[in-house]
Amino acid sequence: MASATNTVEDFAALLDETLGQDTGFDGSVVTGRVIRLTDEYAIVDVGLKSEGRVSLKEFGPPGVAPDVRPGDVIELYVERYEDRDGSIVLSREKARREEAWTSLERAFANNQRVNGTIYGRVKGGFTVDLGGAMAFLPGSQVDIRPVRDVAPLMGQPQPFQILKMDRARGNIVVSRRAVLEETRAEQRSELIQGLKEGMILDGVVKNITDYGAFVDLGGVDGLLHVTDIAWKRINHPSEALQIGMPVRVQVIRFNSDTQRISLGMKQLEADPWENVAIKYPPGARYSGRVTNITDYGAFVELEPGVEGLVHVSEMSWTKKNVHPGKLVATSQEVDVMVLDVDSAKRRISLGLKQVQRNPWEQFAEEHKVGSTIEGEIRNITEFGLFVGLSADIDGMVHMSDLSWDEAGEAAMAKFEKGQVVQAKVLDVDPEKERISLGIKQLQEDPAADTLSRVHKGDIVTCVVTSVQTNGIEVKVDDVLTGFIRRAELARDKAEQRPERFAVGEKVDAKVVSVDRASRKLALTIRGREVEEDKAAINEYGSSDSGASLGDILGAAIRRRNTEV
Repeated sequence: MASATNTVEDFAALLDETLGQDTGFDGSVVTGRVIRLTDEYAIVDVGLKSEGRVSLKEFGPPGVAPDVRPGDVIELYVERYEDRDGSIVLSREKARREEAWTSLERAFANNQRVNGTIYGRVKGGFTVDLGGAMAFLPGSQVDIRPVRDVAPLMGQPQPFQILKMDRARGNIVVSRRAVLEETRAEQRSELIQGLKEGMILDGVVKNITDYGAFVDLGGVDGLLHVTDIAWKRINHPSEALQIGMPVRVQVIRFNSDTQRISLGMKQLEADPWENVAIKYPPGARYSGRVTNITDYGAFVELEPGVEGLVHVSEMSWTKKNVHPGKLVATSQEVDVMVLDVDSAKRRISLGLKQVQRNPWEQFAEEHKVGSTIEGEIRNITEFGLFVGLSADIDGMVHMSDLSWDEAGEAAMAKFEKGQVVQAKVLDVDPEKERISLGIKQLQEDPAADTLSRVHKGDIVTCVVTSVQTNGIEVKVDDVLTGFIRRAELARDKAEQRPERFAVGEKVDAKVVSVDRASRKLALTIRGREVEEDKAAINEYGSSDSGASLGDILGAAIRRRNTEV
């Protein structure tokens, strides 16, 4: 009896071990063979007391025939050992996930990379499929640089580094950036070792500053200065580059000690300054675009990479001391003339006014000296009047050319600004940009006849018009002004007193000099008296003849009185 009881107990224990109520199969991964397929399930023999079933949905995406056939051997996850129908509920997806977790934990412990695929976007980052296990990829861990468009990375198998794992919570955090940085460090070392000046490399614009752009060469950055981006003028690198833009550059300088790399883009293009002296000879005219305006002039682009300077002094014939910005505007198309070319210094001097007609030369061609013009008085200064001859140029009437008779200040008082006057062209000097005009020249000089008759050495009768401390002022024929200095008023010093003359008194004087331009005479009474003395001595005798000087002069005076 006891033996039978022991046999039953042993059988029950064996049965419990194999198919017991708590078999330990729940949550485990088993291997099974597909027996048959139904409309919804794949029936699988997993070597237990009953068959298991797996939903066909786990063998393929919706709308696609399931990738499973009878006889296939697969690994499955036991969700429930027996359901109410006595079947074993299995999951292929969970089996893959469990297997993936085991493999990922091993890679995480050994700090190894794992392969995965980015397949979805979530808040703060992306979801990654690591061969059945789902992981979170933070946005900051996608790339070394900020990525604007992640679409090219989606669905592409690529390596990741596991940053954190928590199997209990089912959390995995991965990084693509860590893999790139590690690869970048390796590439940097290789690149630095083989880097030489003159090498041509491909890179990506990493950052843009006011003075240039930093280019990622694949693990190492180089500086592309704004002056080395293009031959033409670039005010800011953003005019030609954008962050993330692929570029081809040349290594200009490399310092192995500081590992500083200077790059250039324009060096890969032909230098436009070659043969520039032949292409742009002095005197030739070209059209260009204003690229920059400064206080001292404007830069004009003749072709991409070739600019010339129009100095402020070469911008206008008439507008002086004007800021260039008031004469031209940026991006304006202008016609210029080449003045000088210095290929060594990469300088071209241009002229803007030279392509226009010189207004003074044009005036000289249209108005000959002696012709009469009419214009408005634009300004009155202490030395004369400025008369407008055109929109840009003026002519000057000096105060001495206002009137034949009146003094300059008195004559100027008769004119006012805005008054329209006529004047005669006296002189045109295009080089000095001067036009001399005269108003009094419109009339005949009233003293012209007298000037034609009066010569140096002549004795003329004058009328005293003004008595001054240093002499007297006189008029000849009421039209010609003369002056007799104090020392020339008499032969005797005692008589050289201006106050002994009265205004309106007539005197005879000898002409010392004639200034026909200013219409003035220099006269002397002393010289006339000395000359009369010499003439009297010659006519009536000499001191050697025994006659006294008084007798001789008395006889001469009596004779002259008789003649008068």
